[in-house]
Amino acid sequence: MEKNKLYIPEHVGIIMDGNGRWAKKRGMPRYVGHTYGAQTFRKITRYISKCGVKILTLYAFSTENWKRPPEEVDAIMKIFDQYLVDALTDFRDDDIKVVFIGDKSGFSPRLRKLIEENEEVAKDRKGMLLNIAMNYGSRDEIVRAVKMISQDVLDKKLDVNDINEDTIASRLYTSGQHDPDLIIRTGGEHRLSNFLLYQSAYSEFYSTETLWPDFKNEDFDKAIIEFNKRNRRFGGV
Repeated sequence: MEKNKLYIPEHVGIIMDGNGRWAKKRGMPRYVGHTYGAQTFRKITRYISKCGVKILTLYAFSTENWKRPPEEVDAIMKIFDQYLVDALTDFRDDDIKVVFIGDKSGFSPRLRKLIEENEEVAKDRKGMLLNIAMNYGSRDEIVRAVKMISQDVLDKKLDVNDINEDTIASRLYTSGQHDPDLIIRTGGEHRLSNFLLYQSAYSEFYSTETLWPDFKNEDFDKAIIEFNKRNRRFGGV
């Protein structure tokens, strides 16, 4: 299948898995893998943008990841801090619009301020939309949406009989965005791990054994080729 004839999905989600295992295989502490994973993040984001994807959602840190060893969590937060500092100018020439989805209240005041600055700097960009899921969990996102809808009902802004799928979707972090067409998971696992559960009802799933720090442009191409082989029926025949 020729690359220039491939259909490029509008929205791609990636579960960036395998940083810790990548480091352990090389006799290094788990947290070192996240540094290398951050380098892959930058390269792949730019490549995916050039491929024509309109929305990219990257699963960077879940609500469950706080349970990891403290030294690993601290290392991730330091990498995130450095990324946010760099990102104030990063992706500018690529015209990539950066948005952070997840519970921002879980971060330090400094990180929250850097997140706000990054979103403000990037808000008028017209290129690919990059959702970075930090302190994100899909169940938590759905609970948040239900609470917002419940409050609207209590405030008589919404009638309970008018609640439908669109009502819920409009209260999610991805409100107004096209649902993901393709979910890619690196590291060989075959589960969503609380990532975009509501949004990915009809997404195609692709798993690769490649650990995230080793994920290259060619690996993304393989996922797109496989995506083009799928027959998406959305519940129909």
